[in-house]
Amino acid sequence: MFGFGYLKAPPTTYVLHYKAGVLKREGTGLSFLYYKPTSTVVLVPAASSDIPFAFTTVTRDFQEVTVQGQITYRVVEPVQLAKLLDFSVDSNGKYRSDDPEKLENRLVHAAQVIAQGVLGKLTLREALASSETLVKEIGAGLRAHELVRMLGIEPLGVTILSIRSTPEMARALEAEARERLQREADESIYARRNAAVEQERIIKESELSTEIAVEAKKREIRERKMAADIAVEEQRSQLVARKVENDKQDADARAYAIAVTLEPIKNMDWKTLIAASASGSDPKMMIALAFRELAENATKIGELNMSPDLLKSLMTK
Repeated sequence: MFGFGYLKAPPTTYVLHYKAGVLKREGTGLSFLYYKPTSTVVLVPAASSDIPFAFTTVTRDFQEVTVQGQITYRVVEPVQLAKLLDFSVDSNGKYRSDDPEKLENRLVHAAQVIAQGVLGKLTLREALASSETLVKEIGAGLRAHELVRMLGIEPLGVTILSIRSTPEMARALEAEARERLQREADESIYARRNAAVEQERIIKESELSTEIAVEAKKREIRERKMAADIAVEEQRSQLVARKVENDKQDADARAYAIAVTLEPIKNMDWKTLIAASASGSDPKMMIALAFRELAENATKIGELNMSPDLLKSLMTK
């Protein structure tokens, strides 16, 4: 009304009020009346802001990668920024120029230059796994960038959402990764089989060792038994030898006794011996001797007559 306006800024907006080219007031969260025809109001956002970005760059092995992320920043020198870019607003509170958008573009371009310098030194495989490195390098690069300092901006953080290769290279890498995983799976299977074979070999060796130990024990038992049998046989042999020796000595003793006993009568006539023996008084023995004498002298005897009574007496038991 009558060219006057009322401004009430939030606490996150830094306000610069110029009247006739002279700075009248500044600060955050101001509220005041001003005369629009002679006043210029500058509104610089002091809150933290997020700028999404996406750009394509080339790796060391000439492969394209697309980087997507976000930059978080805040304005720490709003007066300095207002001197470099136009943040003035019209009577409706809209920016008079596109300089606020240029601020975001300049930050994104600075981040892109830093990212290209990092990824240009890496291969495609290394670049796809370089999110953490990019975050550190872009953050440090923006904080040390001369343009960022001149604009009075403080980078608060950088987030890398994705690093992607072209669809063709992505499929090739996926196929290679699948093949590598398949090889690793096959190697795991082979390793498990080899472990099973090794365990089986150990078990077989243990069984063979046990059998060898058992056979050695059996052989030792047999050897001990044979040694015992040999000892018994040796003792038996000694016993037999001793018995033979004893029998020989006994036979020698009996032979000597018989020889001594027969020595006095060995030259005597047998007839005399029979007559002197206990059987010499037996009538039948005497008759038998008589017949023997008759037989020896048969040529001298012409005829011999025996009575029936004699024969009967001889044949009677």
